[in-house]
Amino acid sequence: MQYVNKESEIQRSQSIRIQMNRTETNDVNGSSCVKRIKLSQDVPDQESLYATLRKVEEWLQPFRLPKEKLREVSARLRKDLIRGLGKHTHHRAPVKMLPTFVRATPDGTEKGDFLALDLGGTNFRVLHVRVVEEQQKMVKMDSKICAIPQEIMLGPGEQLFDHIAACLSEFLESLGLKGHTLPLGFTFSFPCEQIDIDKCILIRWTKGFNCSGVEGEDVVKLCPVCHSVLPMAIHRRGDYDISSVAMLNDTVGTMMTCGYRDKSCEIGMIIGTGTNACYMEEMKNVKRVEGEDGRMCINTEWGGFGDDGSLKDILTEFDVEVDRSSLNPGVHTFEKMISGMYLGEIVRLILVKLAQEKMLFGGEVSEALLTPDKFETRYISEIEDDATGLARAQDILSELELPAGPEDCAVVHLVCSTISTRSAELTAAALATVVNRIRNNRGLNHLCTTVGVDGTVYKKHPKFSHRLHDTVHILAPKCDISFLLSEDGSGKGAAMVTAVAQRLAMQSRLLEESEGEDEDEEDEDNEEEDN
Repeated sequence: MQYVNKESEIQRSQSIRIQMNRTETNDVNGSSCVKRIKLSQDVPDQESLYATLRKVEEWLQPFRLPKEKLREVSARLRKDLIRGLGKHTHHRAPVKMLPTFVRATPDGTEKGDFLALDLGGTNFRVLHVRVVEEQQKMVKMDSKICAIPQEIMLGPGEQLFDHIAACLSEFLESLGLKGHTLPLGFTFSFPCEQIDIDKCILIRWTKGFNCSGVEGEDVVKLCPVCHSVLPMAIHRRGDYDISSVAMLNDTVGTMMTCGYRDKSCEIGMIIGTGTNACYMEEMKNVKRVEGEDGRMCINTEWGGFGDDGSLKDILTEFDVEVDRSSLNPGVHTFEKMISGMYLGEIVRLILVKLAQEKMLFGGEVSEALLTPDKFETRYISEIEDDATGLARAQDILSELELPAGPEDCAVVHLVCSTISTRSAELTAAALATVVNRIRNNRGLNHLCTTVGVDGTVYKKHPKFSHRLHDTVHILAPKCDISFLLSEDGSGKGAAMVTAVAQRLAMQSRLLEESEGEDEDEEDEDNEEEDN
């Protein structure tokens, strides 16, 4: 067994500490510059280290996108948004711009009890959510996590939805809600074509699911006798019922959850393992859905931006390699440049290349570093922490069996900062496209709006959010943007989508009754005249 002297380890980590100037995030053209690195006096041969960092910084230049290039990226995405909304151009658009049939954000009058179902992995959640109008708050009353065994994930679709229905039944029984009829919000995080708020066709299974008989079918529909797998499963049990179903994805849930807390929230954004955004678009621009009045939430699916080659000029050899070795080559180009599933792998490939070119680790490469996905994205966040980053870098590199000295830790810090900054700035360019579109749609000189945000990259990285905020302010100067962290968008958001759908349906019914009353009064007047 190998024993480590903790005191000497602490002293060694302190001797390599590098403090980054906090004005770093003001630079939209890239991450930390060499001239901003302030070295401890204990670091030996500082001039040699500065020379190495300058050389690496020049080598990393392809990852640094100047403001004009970011504006170009934003302009390209703007064209793709329009193509995705078009009736005749949608099919060839890399950014799909899918209608969600969510026609309003919360207004604060929503109330009642709702069930929420969140399915998107090897576990699924069932929630009971109460919306209290008087207190203007949404309360998660109870929840339950249910596992999905491997044999069910790969078995017949009927078996999967029977399993979900059984878990729902057990959950309701535990709460004493058997016999109650409640509306259900269903967060279904798989590729779907949504036909209406309560009708959604599964395009293909992902995330390890391959249940037969579901692809190409309607996952949720009100009528239990229709070809609708979940209500049919519930109907087969016969011991409880649901009054209505609202279908959504996690991005829409994020917007709706935050929209209940902030009425100006009309954008949802996720920057985590994957990435996506949604926003409220004018109905007149949604060419694939009938009607021109009002607005509808559009699920952009912006992770596919660049799948037609429009981002080829900013792709590096490392981006190309990440795509080539992924499970879905040629798909989700933008997502692979900015999301948590891929950032760690981009850094790993860069570190291997730097070592091979004798700029890192004395030219040595460990078996661990040569292993795909071994450098986790969370390492980037840990290494960029101002207080403990360089000490953590030393630990991580040791775990990867790399001979890391002070110079190596500084270089790895610089690489991580460069890659996470590019991610934040590209995200900002995409978000700027959305907010600028909303402002132009409404003919406003200035837009004030809120973005509901979720995702581990945004939440956990110590500098990502600041870099994003600063960059989007530059790219969308006529938009005043606030950011609000989502609280359980997949759960509470599902309940809120259902609550808003019910409110709109009630308003529609009241309007129809009001119109009928006028006709009845006319009939009564005509009858009196006849008499």
